Amino acid sequence: MTTPPMLRTPLTELTGVDHPIVQTGMGWVAGPRLVTATAKAGALGILASATMTLDELEKAIIEVKSRTDRPFGVNLRADAGDAVARADLLIRHDVKVASFALAPKQELIAKLKEHDIVVIPSIGAARHAEKVAAWGADAVMIQGGEGGGHTGAVPTTLLLPSVVSAVDIPVIAAGGFFDGRGLAAALSYGAVGIGMGTRFLLTSDSAVPEQIKQRYLGFGLDGTVVTTRADGMPHRLLRTEYVEQLEHTGRVRTLIPNLRRALEFRKMSGLSWPAYLKDGLAMRKASGRTLAQMSQAANTPILLKAGLVEGDTKAGMLASGQVVGVIDDLPSCEELVDRIVRQAVERLDAASAAVIR
Repeated sequence: MTTPPMLRTPLTELTGVDHPIVQTGMGWVAGPRLVTATAKAGALGILASATMTLDELEKAIIEVKSRTDRPFGVNLRADAGDAVARADLLIRHDVKVASFALAPKQELIAKLKEHDIVVIPSIGAARHAEKVAAWGADAVMIQGGEGGGHTGAVPTTLLLPSVVSAVDIPVIAAGGFFDGRGLAAALSYGAVGIGMGTRFLLTSDSAVPEQIKQRYLGFGLDGTVVTTRADGMPHRLLRTEYVEQLEHTGRVRTLIPNLRRALEFRKMSGLSWPAYLKDGLAMRKASGRTLAQMSQAANTPILLKAGLVEGDTKAGMLASGQVVGVIDDLPSCEELVDRIVRQAVERLDAASAAVIR
């Protein structure tokens, strides 16, 4: 394979990667295997730590560093009770990037930056980008409504330019990206790169079981649904039988199974009861969810784990972006990144050729 062309942007300069492409921190999916493959391909891989204990996260960081010397990052839950301890792990192991699903506290941003760790919160509105930029964030990632998992209602084509216009720090675009045309479009909008989740999940390097990947490939553009019935927040999922049933089932009937799975996740996470309840109260305060919604939120990781880790083809909840409907192959991360960069360069060259001066 010939050497792919290069696209130099503020994202590549900030993080030290070769290509302005980010593999997002998907719970149960973005582990050492996928992150290592992404890093070796020249893109930025992000470990998902929310579904790991502190010890598991440290082992995952050490494993990635043993496999590659390329830059990578870790996604942290800003509202987790042990967020500071996890940040200390990144500092101790010299991790290049800390990404956040919610806005981290100003003090935590400052602590990470003191140790030359690049801080990239994910945001869903221009005002949130302005806040974290004022607090010292190095860049932000936006996710349009097309994205999988927890998502908003504003499409990428509107959210991206509004944020680019609002802040002076680099903006990474996520939500609806899967090829080089999208990367070229994002750069044209003023972004410094793209983030992709579902597209990296559907690679040969992803540890998601093969039967689950094949199930994803079977869905079309109408194969996802955004529901608040999963955990009280808008959540884009594959339109499975369980999700369809969840949309039409009363919360009382699901309360007992939810609580059972929530207890299973507490045991698996290694959290003490006080820490588990403290985390839950912090999440409820931040999101405004009801107790019934919180019970569903607590058991959601178990429902996702069943399919993404254990390979249960009847698993009820599988997060996915709308791009699932236009993906039909399982390339390696190296093949995917190379293909995207080459196509982006072709599209940017073609666009430039149309300019008459």
